Amino acid sequence: MASWKPEVVADDTGKWYDNGLRFRTEDEAYRSASDLAGRWTLVRKWRATPSDDDPNYRISEDGVISALDS
Repeated sequence: MASWKPEVVADDTGKWYDNGLRFRTEDEAYRSASDLAGRWTLVRKWRATPSDDDPNYRISEDGVISALDS
């Protein structure tokens, strides 16, 4: 596992969707998913799951999401 991705369920299908953001830690990904759930009214569930992709974002302690330098 190289990173963690935030995922949400946003409809009645129960299917999990991600937005392409990948984080170094499970906590960062979970916080990102939780933030998304707070902004989208249709989100029913959220989680952080492992990903084989390289990390491409970070989330600061105050919740600011920013791209990692390439």
